[in-house]
Amino acid sequence: MHVRHLTLGSFRSYEHAELPLTPGVTTLVGENGQGKTNLVEAIGYIASLSSHRVSTDAPLVKFGAEQAIIRCAVVRDGREQLVELEINPGRANRARLGRAAQTRPRDILGVLRSVLFAPEDLALVKGDPSTRRRFVDDLIVARQPRWAGVRADYDRIIKQRNALLKSAQPVLRKGVRGRRPEHESADDARTSALHTLDVWNSHLSQVGSQLLYARLRILRDLAPHLAEAYTQVSDGAGDAVLTYQSSLHEEAAARIAGGEVPEPEALAELMLESFEAVRSSEIERGVSLVGPHRDDVVLRLGELPAKGYASHGESWSFALGLKLAAYRLLRHDLGEDPVLILDDVFAELDTGRRERLAAMIGDCEQVIVTAAVGEDVPSSLGGQVFRVIKGEVEAV
Repeated sequence: MHVRHLTLGSFRSYEHAELPLTPGVTTLVGENGQGKTNLVEAIGYIASLSSHRVSTDAPLVKFGAEQAIIRCAVVRDGREQLVELEINPGRANRARLGRAAQTRPRDILGVLRSVLFAPEDLALVKGDPSTRRRFVDDLIVARQPRWAGVRADYDRIIKQRNALLKSAQPVLRKGVRGRRPEHESADDARTSALHTLDVWNSHLSQVGSQLLYARLRILRDLAPHLAEAYTQVSDGAGDAVLTYQSSLHEEAAARIAGGEVPEPEALAELMLESFEAVRSSEIERGVSLVGPHRDDVVLRLGELPAKGYASHGESWSFALGLKLAAYRLLRHDLGEDPVLILDDVFAELDTGRRERLAAMIGDCEQVIVTAAVGEDVPSSLGGQVFRVIKGEVEAV
């Protein structure tokens, strides 16, 4: 799989840009702030429907424009397919495949798969659990796009359940205060609220168990790839290990942390048990305390957690190892290479790590590299080079 051509319209700093690409390595060279990352961000957005830099779409649209356009010609098994996204902040985005409009933007997921590593990914090691959860969930969707629907359903259900907990707090804790219909007692209102909560518990356990099962499976599959990638990047500096930290009740969480992967039906039952265990706390706080949205992935170097113990170099190698492991997992499962994007990576590596990384990615179908200084990129990679200056892209 590779991108043959990228076209941008009113995307970030670009009024218009054309970038012809070929298999092998492409290096985008330019000083900071010239627009290199904007180009690879667009490719990553087409692949995942999200940016690695911002959480909303508004910054993706050039100032003064109403919408941005990203268009990619993607080649897979010798066949080319055109995929296009129209980004409309404040309104629904629109997607097209081969000029045919799609019902939902997520219908294009899977046409292009990419793995992008950028300086922001250091947060995988040093940042909040939400960053690691997103990494895992994005990888699940990249492997099987149908999980995007499960992920969206879970987000919708958790928002509605949280809204119920907040709105029902006075009813559940103290009975109804203020005016109420004469025929409705405080006990009746409390019973109704608890019944509604039970209904949402059922919905959340069904969808949440599916998402949790997918996470546990993909982490199990990712682990050997991570161990190998980290060893290669760091030149054998230690063992990189993943452990899933679940918000389920203590016994279930311990089993999962030990590597057990229960079936979805069993996970649904464990979630319902855990809801009961924390019901009073949830009512008191007005927020859902159990579910995949509360979980974390613990990263370890040997026996120590990477967060707080790993040096900057070790953290950087761990984050890079995670992305290279994701690439290898997708390659193994899909039987084709995703597009590998390395955004300003080589500048952070010493000479030894640079050469080891270059050797690891030499057989990838397409690699796109950005660098402020061309000399940071090992000459062994070769390939085509473009210079980016003030939003202008020129072949070197």
